Amino acid sequence: MSPDRYALALAQMNPHLGDLAANREIIRQQIASARSAGADLVVFPELSLTGYFLKDQVPAMALRADSKELKWLREASRRISIAIGMVEESADSLFYNSVLYFEGGELRHVHRKCYLPTYGLFDEQRYFARGRALRAFDTRFGRLAMLICEDMWHPSTVYVNVADRALSIICVSSSPIWGMSKQELPENAIYWENLTRFHAETWGVFVAYCNRVGFEDGVGFWGGSELIDPFGNPVCKAPYYEPAIAIGEVQMRRVRRKRISSTMMRDEDLDLTINELIRVRTGSESGAIIGARAERDAFAAPPPVRRSRKGRS
Repeated sequence: MSPDRYALALAQMNPHLGDLAANREIIRQQIASARSAGADLVVFPELSLTGYFLKDQVPAMALRADSKELKWLREASRRISIAIGMVEESADSLFYNSVLYFEGGELRHVHRKCYLPTYGLFDEQRYFARGRALRAFDTRFGRLAMLICEDMWHPSTVYVNVADRALSIICVSSSPIWGMSKQELPENAIYWENLTRFHAETWGVFVAYCNRVGFEDGVGFWGGSELIDPFGNPVCKAPYYEPAIAIGEVQMRRVRRKRISSTMMRDEDLDLTINELIRVRTGSESGAIIGARAERDAFAAPPPVRRSRKGRS
């Protein structure tokens, strides 16, 4: 590993529902395999420590982020950085669908899922509290941001993280097989692959998408984890429907190259966006007026200079 390049592993796994001990052993093995293959960072799917369709088991599966039960992950992160999904319990006994990032023997960041789906197969808002923050954070690989599944379907989440100077986006997922009638791949798999490429190429970032496989409660998961470069090209891709570890090299110079050729980030106007969102949220023109006044004042002719009588010759 160098400051400009590192190897990222996508650990596409099939967790056991509600079995922390069994999942811990799978994760240990995949961490060891990723390290042996030369990976510097390993990413696991959404709720990989517990399984997805927990329902009423959520409180029993929850762990505090500083829990001694996670000491083994902190220790493992001294040799390889780790992003992993789990049920997190807060100090005030709320339960979150979270992804934790461990590095150098420490917990460095926690992202709590902001958008909890309640359509189709999903009923997350019944069991989880909603996350209320989006933050990029510094790592030995540069500035990263993490999202969880449905989060990435909302363009504002990636936009905020990129505005917060993230150079890579990690998205962990438990995306089920959905819509198989007309093609080999599920409809949502095709959507996901378009989505990861769009965000990577639009904003000039690496996007690491890690999905799970296997079956739970009669529902299957399609896998297809992938790392996409800032030009929208796949760097590595895991197979569909089966456990695997896919490893790809993140070359940060490609972020620089993309942002030289495409100036989307340079030209982005945060003040314009903020003002218009204020206007929409308040239902008034106040936000637009603020922006218009600022623009008017910037280009207004300077006022005439008034001289006192004493200054005349």
